[in-house]
Amino acid sequence: MIEDMAQVLISEAELARDIASVLDRVQSGTEIVIERNAQPIAVLRPADPSRRKLSEIAALLAENSTATIDPDFAADVQAFVDRQR
Repeated sequence: MIEDMAQVLISEAELARDIASVLDRVQSGTEIVIERNAQPIAVLRPADPSRRKLSEIAALLAENSTATIDPDFAADVQAFVDRQR
């Protein structure tokens, strides 16, 4: 197994021996390049997270929902986004 910053090179035999730990690493953000005879044949990378617009989420609320968006909501969302970067 050869490791780079966010990429790991493994043989197909290593993948077959311990696929569960390989998938755990992919899930945690590592890109895995699988090689056969020292040639890359496949790349495993984390799936893109599913994302929804706020309007789509609001549309799912029940008609009689009492959920409200206060005036500071946009600032709260932006602060969260900024902390994730």
